[in-house]
Amino acid sequence: MEEKLKETIVQLPWLEMGSGFLIGMAVGYFLKKSFKILLVLLGVAIAIIFVLESQKVVTINEEGLAQTVSAGSEQFKHFALFLKERLSRLNFAGSASALGGFVVGLKMG
Repeated sequence: MEEKLKETIVQLPWLEMGSGFLIGMAVGYFLKKSFKILLVLLGVAIAIIFVLESQKVVTINEEGLAQTVSAGSEQFKHFALFLKERLSRLNFAGSASALGGFVVGLKMG
């Protein structure tokens, strides 16, 4: 029974990582998942607006729509850079592992 438990623990490499790496990984994972959710919600909203336009309920200012989407994209980029910069302000060893965890979290998400 103990060997099976040891094998299970060995298969979880995250338990061997430092706290900086785990924090960075959690932030990267959150960032990617939140971006995906944001894109889904944006897609649904735009599809609803297009349906309403086809029913002649609303009219769409395409330039305004493009500007709104690009402004939202810039805000998300700003937020991502803020998180990355904040992770890099941890002590040197922690910041290197936090940035590495951030990249791993982005890949996993």
